[in-house]
Amino acid sequence: MIEVVYALARKQWIASIPYEDGMTALEAAERSGLMDDHPEIRSRSLVLGLFGEEIGHRHVLRDGDRVEICRPLLLDPREMRRRAVATGRHMGQKD
Repeated sequence: MIEVVYALARKQWIASIPYEDGMTALEAAERSGLMDDHPEIRSRSLVLGLFGEEIGHRHVLRDGDRVEICRPLLLDPREMRRRAVATGRHMGQKD
């Protein structure tokens, strides 16, 4: 099985699809149905990941892989740290 994941800040969707020899990351993302259920995915450049590492669309998958449909960052992590320090907070601290 292959898992395909799409996540927003407070919710995630996971689709499991049967593994096939030679299946690429893009094929898995398309077969998952998540791109149809979430049209905003198609409105920007598609970035895919595998266990937290960016991969190309033609990356050949192995059984058990988890493909992540990445979304753009709202704010650069370095800028987030600067803002937290400026307000006396630190990363991970709740408001």
